[in-house]
Amino acid sequence: MSTAVDACAEAVLAGSRAAIGRAITMLESTLPADRDNGRRLLRQLAPHRGGAHRIGVSGVPGAGKSTLIDALGALLIERGHRVAVLAVDPSSERTGGSILGDATRMSRLAAAPGAYLRGSPSSGRLGGLGRATAAAVAVVEAAGYDVVLVETVGVGQSETAVAAIVDTFLLLGLVGAGDDLQGLKMGVLERADLIVINKADGDRDKPAQAAARQLAAALRLLPRDGRPVPPVLTCSALDGTGLVELVERLAARYRSGTESGDLARRRCEQSIEAIRVQARHAVLDELAAVPMPAGVDAAVAAGTLAVADAADELVRAYHDRILA
Repeated sequence: MSTAVDACAEAVLAGSRAAIGRAITMLESTLPADRDNGRRLLRQLAPHRGGAHRIGVSGVPGAGKSTLIDALGALLIERGHRVAVLAVDPSSERTGGSILGDATRMSRLAAAPGAYLRGSPSSGRLGGLGRATAAAVAVVEAAGYDVVLVETVGVGQSETAVAAIVDTFLLLGLVGAGDDLQGLKMGVLERADLIVINKADGDRDKPAQAAARQLAAALRLLPRDGRPVPPVLTCSALDGTGLVELVERLAARYRSGTESGDLARRRCEQSIEAIRVQARHAVLDELAAVPMPAGVDAAVAAGTLAVADAADELVRAYHDRILA
């Protein structure tokens, strides 16, 4: 299989779209053999990654993430960039399946030679990403795409995981969806680098402008731990209003971060966190394989053993197993 992995790596580096798809499918697989091959593949691609501006896009359902990404990506391609889109869709808790419909809503990018679209299931992971999203970023970077757009599931305030794998976290807001300042809840807003009120067209333009001013003023009151207050823009993915300014803001941020060293520092911090996350998942996978100590589940069900004490017994069984 190592020969097949070598061939896949060479094809990815040559820009083969089919090879990129095979590589990401391998990385998403839960089969032990595929996991081993995926690691070998990433080791071969590692020297060729890191050259793209990684942009995460999140927001509530209905904010127009896919439509904005389609318009934004098309404009970036017009300016000479190669754009990869990694869209994460929610998975069924019963079957594990996913509709993967986000990519189908990006008609302009789907037809563009300079774009690559990939829909992936969240596989039950929280935080808005799939199990192999970070690895998929490495694959498309190695294939020569210099802008990577990562679209999260879009379920609300908990979607902060994407901020740990991108250079710029773009948060989309929406006017007329209830509380225009719902993003002020602690969580996803604290991690945003740039906020866009989308669908600012027609009779929604003035309300969008007002919401942007209100949000910008409120953001200055939130603690940022030394990080700059994110700018708040308005745009319309439908008629293109504000897209040029958005592209220029993104480019300026990436350029400034590269020149100042902030980008390198951020990626270093992300790498350290990625090691911890990967180790945590590995431990959880091993813990899931440990049989429940005899009688523990029955005792919890009968109310004679507290859940916390039962968990301690399971952890002890795990330690005994790895030390045996």
